[in-house]
Amino acid sequence: MALEERRMLVGLLEKGMFVSRLDRDWVGTPFPFQGFFIESEKDVELLGNYCTSVFIDVIKSNAPAEPLLTLGRNGKSVFPPRVQEYRNTVDLHDELPRAREAHASARKLAERLEADVRGSRRLVAGDIHEAVEPMVESLIRNVDAFFWLMALLRRDDYAYSHAVHCSALAAAFGRHLALPREVLVDLATGGMLLDIGKAALPEELFKHPGPLSPEAVVAMRSHVAEGLKVFDESGLHGTWARDILAGHHERHDGSGYPNGLKGDQIPLAARMGGIIDTYDAICSDRPHAKGASRHVALQAVYRASDKLYQGEVVEQFLQCLCVYPTGSLVELSSGEVGIVMAQNQARRLRPRVMLLLDADKRAYKPYRDIDLMAVERDAGGSTAVRIVTSLEPGAHGLDPAALFLA
Repeated sequence: MALEERRMLVGLLEKGMFVSRLDRDWVGTPFPFQGFFIESEKDVELLGNYCTSVFIDVIKSNAPAEPLLTLGRNGKSVFPPRVQEYRNTVDLHDELPRAREAHASARKLAERLEADVRGSRRLVAGDIHEAVEPMVESLIRNVDAFFWLMALLRRDDYAYSHAVHCSALAAAFGRHLALPREVLVDLATGGMLLDIGKAALPEELFKHPGPLSPEAVVAMRSHVAEGLKVFDESGLHGTWARDILAGHHERHDGSGYPNGLKGDQIPLAARMGGIIDTYDAICSDRPHAKGASRHVALQAVYRASDKLYQGEVVEQFLQCLCVYPTGSLVELSSGEVGIVMAQNQARRLRPRVMLLLDADKRAYKPYRDIDLMAVERDAGGSTAVRIVTSLEPGAHGLDPAALFLA
């Protein structure tokens, strides 16, 4: 019998498609190894717990032809072009006021959650969703606006900022994978609560500037169990959120904790959470390390592909944030310096940039907003203007939080 396959992200699956292969072994999944039809959204959500992509048999499928015909043939492309993806529906500047409100609510929630746990008060599921959902909606309308805003706000307390950033990153990652809105809320909830168990432990344990003693390491790692306890007592029931809490320190090669899971034993949400947690931690100032650039953080995650993190999930995270993530301080081939404001999905190396310094490193007054897709030549007229390097935070004395760019 003829077989023509297409590889497709789980979030893009439609009713009637026939799944012929997974991106992992069938063993350990509830799916029949001979393949099966997608019959409902529940099938898609269940697949999402195990896979990032699957292979669709075009001949057997009873699905709309257009999504299938636009995909790469015979599984040769790693992932298909987006067919039903979320698209920005609101301009970045128009979305900023709502993004600011959503960020303020998420920040207040992060502070209140930590205070509640330290005060042995039970978390309220409704309060968490009330703060998380506006952030998810903002990210759905324009994914760049929220990250542009986060780049312009000062990170004063690691715990609060990390919670909000991981929440937004988790929702954005799910958006990139075309997962349903309710899953995005679940992922954002998991990101917000990812380290909530730390609030149940002595504060000095996480502010220690040097290496921890073996006893302190054991105590520190108990934050996963403490977080799950807080989650279960709150009345929250989201599978994706709980998987993030339980498994964001598990590692692809089995070197993680608390259970030493490896490979496909780690739920997809936990694999995503581990990457998100590490990426934002590298970008953040902590007692023992100064934050690196977003580009450097992505490189660190990429170097750990198929070691600490599943390579396929890392690849999708890099595609989600792009080579120079929104908020990155960069230098252009023209010598100018700016901050990446928004991505161009068609040309990932040519984002929209807010120029801060001219070629002589003098401040622009006012700052200039340019789209590198539209700038074909430099001042000399010889080459296309492009990003040549990512700069470390604080380069040239620039502090985005002090520039009032939004």
